[in-house]
Amino acid sequence: MSSAIHPRLLELLVCPLCKGPLVHSKEAAELICKADRLAFPIKDGIPVMLEDDARRLDPAEEVA
Repeated sequence: MSSAIHPRLLELLVCPLCKGPLVHSKEAAELICKADRLAFPIKDGIPVMLEDDARRLDPAEEVA
């Protein structure tokens, strides 16, 4: 599974819920919304921006 995502696409993507910025976690292959504490997976280089597929961040989990 590759997390390679085009940098220009990263500039354009926002959280589908709050429309806020996303943080790219290359290690976890996720796009993270700090405001909603959701991590959207990146599968084969394609971000899956569906709330049902997002992982809720643990309260103790730090986001860079």
